[in-house]
Amino acid sequence: MANTETALKEALASIEGATGVALVDYTSGMALGTLGGGKSFDLNVAAAGNTDVVRAKMRTMEHLGLKSEIEDILITLSDQYHLIRLLKGRGGNGLFLYLALDSKRANLAMARHQLKRIEEELEV
Repeated sequence: MANTETALKEALASIEGATGVALVDYTSGMALGTLGGGKSFDLNVAAAGNTDVVRAKMRTMEHLGLKSEIEDILITLSDQYHLIRLLKGRGGNGLFLYLALDSKRANLAMARHQLKRIEEELEV
């Protein structure tokens, strides 16, 4: 089992093209941990903004009567991928991992696979 800091370090180091990662509480919009990003990419702002994305998708699913669970949400920009993975299981309720990737260097399928593995090992 990995703690938050270890999981974020592993994501940034092991996922090719990763430029920033955060563990976010979508009930409050607060980042519980961040790594990467930079002056021009504030992960705390991204955490708060992507909380709105998660909440909107959950509301829409509720209105549609969909009973499925969200595995991840992908936002594709011209030069980046933003991947939101909702945590499941013990202690993960209300949390998501947020990963920003350079789309020119990233393998999206591998990034999704690795983020799922990191989620499974994360102890919150």
